[in-house]
Amino acid sequence: MISNKNIFITGGAGFIANTLIKHYIEHNKITVYDNFHRDTLTGSGLSSHPNIKIVKGDVLDLPMLKESMKGTDIVVHAAGIAGIDTVIKDPVKTMSVNMIGTANALEAAKENNVKDRFIDFSTSEIFGSMAYKSTEEDNTVAGSAGEARWVYAVSKLAGEHLAHAYYKQHNLPVVTVRPFNVYGPGQTGEGAIQIFIKKALKNEEIFINGDGTQIRAWCFVDDFVDCLIRCIEDPKAIGNSFNLGNARAVITTLGLAQTVCRVLNSSSKYLINRR
Repeated sequence: MISNKNIFITGGAGFIANTLIKHYIEHNKITVYDNFHRDTLTGSGLSSHPNIKIVKGDVLDLPMLKESMKGTDIVVHAAGIAGIDTVIKDPVKTMSVNMIGTANALEAAKENNVKDRFIDFSTSEIFGSMAYKSTEEDNTVAGSAGEARWVYAVSKLAGEHLAHAYYKQHNLPVVTVRPFNVYGPGQTGEGAIQIFIKKALKNEEIFINGDGTQIRAWCFVDDFVDCLIRCIEDPKAIGNSFNLGNARAVITTLGLAQTVCRVLNSSSKYLINRR
């Protein structure tokens, strides 16, 4: 385990970051940089830990990002816009935060001479809605311009390309991780599992975007963070991209809703939304 490092986490108030912080907090200094649009940190009890510094900031604010990142050894860039509802309602913000925010984080890391690691969060969505048994070498896909579902995937893929350009051109120690539908305690936002569970507990109608046949591999947050730690600590990870998920938990979106309702003995109905 690493120790005595200064770790800077954009999106540090999120639930994945919260799990990572628990692993590193006792032996490292951690700066949480977040606008707190989604907040798992405050309720976790970690926000008052003496090894945590909280900076309420936006990744679109490059001067603030540069200043806040001074003295950093490791950057975990987990900030981003996600969730189908947000993407559809505000595609401009989605692309701005995911592309320009990533560009700002990379530039701040370069100017602050980050030596140990820069972890870039991409997404499994770059492989498309029917991604199954995807490998790191698979071709990425993108649909037509203007189609809502591709806004998120394309913005994340652009950030991934830029991150690896910084690795090749500026020798920034970049590693890209592609989460495959992470879930678990403290999750906030628009994750399908938590939404389906909340609806099923109230016997409310469950809305399913698309036709329900989209394949997803669900990964528990502790398992994801175990892999993330290896990406942070293993020198051989630098310059590579990794798919992080659980191939044993593959299910369609409709199948997930049906499973949740069966386990909870819910009478919820399903509404397929083929937008």
